[in-house]
Amino acid sequence: MTKQDLYSLLQGRMSDLTALSDSIWGFAELSLQEYRSAACLADFLENEGFTVERGIAGIETAFCASFGSGKPVIGLLAEYDALDGLQQEAGAMYPCGSGGCGHGCGHHLLGVGSVGAALAVKAYLEEKGEGCGTVELYGCPGEEGLASKAFMAREKLFAHLDAALSWHPGDENRVFTGSNQTSLQVLYTFHGIASHAAETPHMGRSALDAVELMNMGVQFLREHMPRTDSVHYAITNTGGVSPNVVQPEAAVLYMVRSDTVPHAKDLLSRVDKIAQGAALMTETTLARRFLDGTADIVPNAVLEQLLYNNLVEAPAPVYTAEEQRYAAALYATYPHSDSPQPIHEGVVPYIHSDEHDYGSSDVGDVSWLTPTSQILTVTYPAGSPGHSWQNVAIGKHSVAHKGMIYAAQVLGCTVVDLFEDPTLLTAARNEWQQKTANGYTCPIEAGVTPCII
Repeated sequence: MTKQDLYSLLQGRMSDLTALSDSIWGFAELSLQEYRSAACLADFLENEGFTVERGIAGIETAFCASFGSGKPVIGLLAEYDALDGLQQEAGAMYPCGSGGCGHGCGHHLLGVGSVGAALAVKAYLEEKGEGCGTVELYGCPGEEGLASKAFMAREKLFAHLDAALSWHPGDENRVFTGSNQTSLQVLYTFHGIASHAAETPHMGRSALDAVELMNMGVQFLREHMPRTDSVHYAITNTGGVSPNVVQPEAAVLYMVRSDTVPHAKDLLSRVDKIAQGAALMTETTLARRFLDGTADIVPNAVLEQLLYNNLVEAPAPVYTAEEQRYAAALYATYPHSDSPQPIHEGVVPYIHSDEHDYGSSDVGDVSWLTPTSQILTVTYPAGSPGHSWQNVAIGKHSVAHKGMIYAAQVLGCTVVDLFEDPTLLTAARNEWQQKTANGYTCPIEAGVTPCII
């Protein structure tokens, strides 16, 4: 089976895959609540002849679909959770949502693009015969608010893979290279004593004072953190709306980032001490709840080069005049750099990097257990803001569908290359072993289970 055959196979399945993606766009389910989305993907793969295990790693909306037998075993990563507050009408040219959920990060495309790649690899393995290799697609919920891959990595679910590949919707066709930040999330809840703020203020113990003092303490900490580190927070419970009541409960959610998991844990311990100090100063009690965490990505130049080769070889999307017009209409709705075109075409030249960017992703946890790499393909207009109404609006458009199929073609053919040339996997693993010599430190604290935030 040639790559041209795989390209044609996926083009022939485009209507099935776009219908699947559009269904998940409509479900728009939040982290750990993707019951219909996960079932839709798992049922589809089961009907296509994959063996599906549901509820893996103790997460109801996680699954693994496998096909084939023998080595090598290549993993594909799928996501399908949405974001709160981003509901939009499909094809809109202005914000017109009603406050519900929406796929502002394109995970409805991400999951189905990986499913398409799995279909292409299945066709290849059927032609090659028994024992030629295995493809496993991991349904990974809650990337936006759970980091399920980190919980799955804690259970060593990816450790047996020879390599793992993923992709993400974007505004450029390129290989993701370099690393990113480790991220840890902790909810601090302070409990005090309510009282009348005018008549008996001395009898009250303000939980909101504790939150404010903690935040102030962290502001002073910022001067004394390494340049690799950052801290963000959101007050999730202010204790009420009446100024005449001493607030008996208040909470603040913190996100702590650094370049590695050990460094992030060191920083978090300092934030913990500030929280404890705030409780002491206000005579309140503190409840600390660790929610989730992600590791930094281990970049792999061997896999990146192979993905780039397939990005260049695969038939890149060609856009109609109507698609160009719609992209231009969205492009006009947000500030952007002076891109000459409202939609990027072609492939960004590849230059390997080991530098860290400022974001975080639970793909990093997979990369500590097996060689891992990923691409981005164009599903949005140039410079489209992340997590935006524009991304939701274009999510069911043919521009997005074309980028999804392109990603499926690139990933599918890259997996086939790995099956066909074992030296590529050897080289990728040698590089990975050098970069992970210190071993994986799981960011998830002991005893923590996945939870809805």
